[in-house]
Amino acid sequence: MTTGLKTIVYPVKDLARAKCLFGALLQVEPYADEPYYVGYKAAGQDVGLDPNGHGKGMTGPVPYWHVDDIRGRLAALLEAGGELLQDAQDVGGGRMIASVKDADGNLVGLIQDA
Repeated sequence: MTTGLKTIVYPVKDLARAKCLFGALLQVEPYADEPYYVGYKAAGQDVGLDPNGHGKGMTGPVPYWHVDDIRGRLAALLEAGGELLQDAQDVGGGRMIASVKDADGNLVGLIQDA
């Protein structure tokens, strides 16, 4: 089951500049502030900045759909013609992420919380 779009991650080249811009936009302090990821929670939305995103094939912001069964949803997307961009992996605390690219090059992310 999909519980909706709750997370968007932006690939950034200059993390310090991106933090300044998104801090001004969201007007909250980040809940995660690491060299590999900065995350904000604002208005029920999780907004992430990934300084390694371009290297992982991210060509723009990636919306992440929250799902109950990431492996099942990932398999369904691949069967439906999606191209694997990032296989399911634990990113800490049991939270799993994965992503695919559709036939038009759009990125679709999946998140399964612990």
